[in-house]
Amino acid sequence: MARLASVPPSLTAPGTSARLLSPADQERLRALRRMKAVALGALILMAGLFVIGFALQESVPPLAYLRAAAEGGMVGALADWFAVTALFRRPLGLPIPHTAIIPTRKDEIGRNLGEFVETNFLEAEVVRTKLASTPIAARLGAWLRTPEHAERVASEGAEVAQGVLRALSDEDVQDVIESLARRHLIDPGWGEPVGGWLERVIGSGAHRGAVDLAADSVAAWLDANPEAFQGLVSRRLPSWVPSLAHRLVDHTVYNEAVAFVRAVQTDQAHPARRAIDDYLVRLADNLQHDAETRDRLEQAKSALFDSPRVRRLAAEAWGAAKQGLLRELADADSALRARLRDALAEVGARLEDEPALRRRVDAWVTDAAVFVVERYRHDIASLITDTVERWDPQETTEKIELMVGRDLQYIRLNGTVVGALAGLVIFTIAHAFLG
Repeated sequence: MARLASVPPSLTAPGTSARLLSPADQERLRALRRMKAVALGALILMAGLFVIGFALQESVPPLAYLRAAAEGGMVGALADWFAVTALFRRPLGLPIPHTAIIPTRKDEIGRNLGEFVETNFLEAEVVRTKLASTPIAARLGAWLRTPEHAERVASEGAEVAQGVLRALSDEDVQDVIESLARRHLIDPGWGEPVGGWLERVIGSGAHRGAVDLAADSVAAWLDANPEAFQGLVSRRLPSWVPSLAHRLVDHTVYNEAVAFVRAVQTDQAHPARRAIDDYLVRLADNLQHDAETRDRLEQAKSALFDSPRVRRLAAEAWGAAKQGLLRELADADSALRARLRDALAEVGARLEDEPALRRRVDAWVTDAAVFVVERYRHDIASLITDTVERWDPQETTEKIELMVGRDLQYIRLNGTVVGALAGLVIFTIAHAFLG
């Protein structure tokens, strides 16, 4: 943003209040002062020529033409000075009607400007016609396909995302997550959906992989932990039984356990597997049709989700996820930022290479713009009206004069030239026909 600076007294035009101006406004003010000086110089020149012509026309008759031209030039310069000045202030401070138009009719000008924009620009067909003739998606795709542009969008998006994450209250987020989880996950009954899902799993045999995994895990644990069976059974034998018998019993129990698990692993029709299948079938049926089983599941579910430990784990998970996202978003070389850049570049390439996608995007953008215009056109136009109404009349006058005042001074200069030519032509015709 350009640094604002106070206007030095030498740069303050007549009628301009002392206020802060940007460097661009200071340059406009200097240009305005220069053109005012040129226009005033032209008026003074005409006045000087008039004095010379008026004083010497008796002795030098051709100077009468100079006098007439200078007289017309002065009239034109004064008339246009009055017209230009009347836009911004009262000429010479006199309360002349229909002067100081901008400060006295500022609010009406704002309303008319807002109505003009609403009527002529914020019209659905105007917007639709303009957007329909503009290849928005193609231009966006070509722009995004450039790596530098994709990087820029990714960087800006990361900054916005960081700001949003930092602004979020952790407690509010946890409350929202808990509310959503309770509404969509905890409050609905689980019995029938879980039972139906389990029934489909059993029917397709998908559970057998889980049984195989469990058998393999138990077998691996048995192979790695034979000492866990030492004393498992023998410690319950009478003390008078020899220690050799103790070791034999423990060894036998271990071998039987290993053999049983090996049999479950190799035999898909093992009684243990059938027992598991039968149990799961009964469980699936009970979950769907037995009220007591469903109630027990609901009680277990409520006890789990209402546990303070689960709540604490959820809060810690959100905190860790938030900090991880912030780190990834802040690091320009992170995997997340790289994926975002690649995704944006891919979107750009698809928009350039796929006409059907371009048509859909263009149609969506057009429909969205037309919808906004049709529904909010008056609110958009009222922004102009309300903004102008809030402006201070004097400051508004100064702003407008800085913007267009330099060009308006050309009107004064042109009026001087045109008036001089008109005066000369009128005097020449009158002298030719009337003597």
